[in-house]
Amino acid sequence: MSERASTRHATPLSQRFAAFTGPQSKVPRVIGLLTYLIGIGDIITGLRRGLGSRFHPIAEVLPGSVANAASAASVVAGILLLFLAHALTRRKRRAWRAGVVLLSISVLLHAGRVELIATAVSMVVLIVLVVTREQFHALGDPTTRWRAARVFVAMAVISVVLGLILVESRRHAIVGGPPGLQEALWQVLTGLVGLNGPLVFVSDRTNDVIGAVLLGLGIMTLLVPVYLALRAPEPRPMVTDEDEARLRALLERSPDSLGYFNLRRDKSVIWSESGKAAIAYRVVSGVMLASGDPLGDPEAWPGAIAAFLREAELHAWRPAVIGCSERAGHVWTRETGFDILELGDEAVVDAASFTLEGRAMRNVRQMVKRIGRAGYTTEVVRASQVTEGDRRRALADASAWRGTETERGFSMALGRLVDPVDPDCVLVVARQDGVIRAFLQFVPWGSDGMSLDVMRRDRTADPGVNELMIVDALRAAPELGVKRVSLNFAAFRSAFERGERLGAGPMERAWYRVLKFASRWFQIESLYRFNAKFQPEWTPRFVVYPATRDVPRIALAALEAEAFLTWPRLRFFSGASS
Repeated sequence: MSERASTRHATPLSQRFAAFTGPQSKVPRVIGLLTYLIGIGDIITGLRRGLGSRFHPIAEVLPGSVANAASAASVVAGILLLFLAHALTRRKRRAWRAGVVLLSISVLLHAGRVELIATAVSMVVLIVLVVTREQFHALGDPTTRWRAARVFVAMAVISVVLGLILVESRRHAIVGGPPGLQEALWQVLTGLVGLNGPLVFVSDRTNDVIGAVLLGLGIMTLLVPVYLALRAPEPRPMVTDEDEARLRALLERSPDSLGYFNLRRDKSVIWSESGKAAIAYRVVSGVMLASGDPLGDPEAWPGAIAAFLREAELHAWRPAVIGCSERAGHVWTRETGFDILELGDEAVVDAASFTLEGRAMRNVRQMVKRIGRAGYTTEVVRASQVTEGDRRRALADASAWRGTETERGFSMALGRLVDPVDPDCVLVVARQDGVIRAFLQFVPWGSDGMSLDVMRRDRTADPGVNELMIVDALRAAPELGVKRVSLNFAAFRSAFERGERLGAGPMERAWYRVLKFASRWFQIESLYRFNAKFQPEWTPRFVVYPATRDVPRIALAALEAEAFLTWPRLRFFSGASS
């Protein structure tokens, strides 16, 4: 019995995934929202009660140090609740444990002040959290100890900002008058480490409360990152040597031009139960991103998709696919009930019929002739034929010619160049008077195709060198046994075509203008124009997602995965990269 047949009588995947996107997920979302509100309330009341009148008369019997500690605890608990709220919406088990502890503390603090509404809200959320504990079963995300450094910086910034607000709120109760920013900042920084700052307050109680709150913030800023650093991190699942060998066996028969990019070393892989199909993915900001089509026998794709969704539900990740073909899009939507949206088109050139003759190729023909007269020549070789010296030179040139510090790519980039593990890759090198000025790398596409991976050139190279390399790669394709060549992906290509047509509607023209504006940063239009020069066959690519509300989050995760959106790295912290 085929895998498709075996799944036909099982519960549909869309129903299995209902717990992830359906009504049951509303409880964690509501709890997360209420946790945000309780956290903000704890911070506000901690600051206000500590600096205003004493606690409620019932609390006046307590020593001042206890009241001061309670104010500090309230602020610290509020900040930690803000950090936990998002994890609760994602049903994380560790967040549930921490949430129970912090909400219990919040209940006790509010009860000590006889704040009935705040006590009731915290108690209700705590009870609901305990009752619905089965819904908080998600495992932790793959992380490294680098997270501790990021949390330390975030908490330090929050602590300093709250400290400045705290000092500013009592600026008129300072001996000698309101302080300047430098004095206030120094007061906060010294208070965070438990020392007396330069400011003296008129009231001893105000001085004690501010000192207690700042010290509490300082202890929190230190202990939470230390806990994260010492805690065993969730291991990042990676492709093992066995997985890679099995993936390469599947790639030999893969019809997808993006299949080889699944061998990126920052991806993980999940297999169908039969082992006949696999999906490579990467987790970015809580989104489980797959790219291209599943590998292997299309009859086994539903089994791989089922395993993919189970893994997403286990970790409370939002699943999505970017850049899948129309055939795979039909399978994904049929098996999951997900939505699908056309993302753009891939330019595929038939190498056997490619020619520079004709009016349509006039521009490319002229550029190739001109660049040839400028002394440029090309060499097309397999990666296995590249010497170690040339390989090192290519790596150095690639790094020097890269437009940004970050290496971009996820769905259509291999992430390595002229690597010995990829002997079948094709390298096209352009030289001018013996000096390397540009190169391309193509990865294998099945048994008779190749897909463009890297396109790099010296910024001082003459215009047209890229056109020369592609033309010569297409000319050399028959000798390499290559019949199909996949070039760059053109995002939203059809929108450009429709927006330029005579009689285009207002919505089409508006979308066209938006894309032209975005092209200033993302090269959307320039890639489309460049690809169109070679008269390719346009193959649509799609993005698959659970629901419309997930599109912004998935879009940001995709931009981050492709390195179009990067976060600043704190190089002075040691640790693994995130």
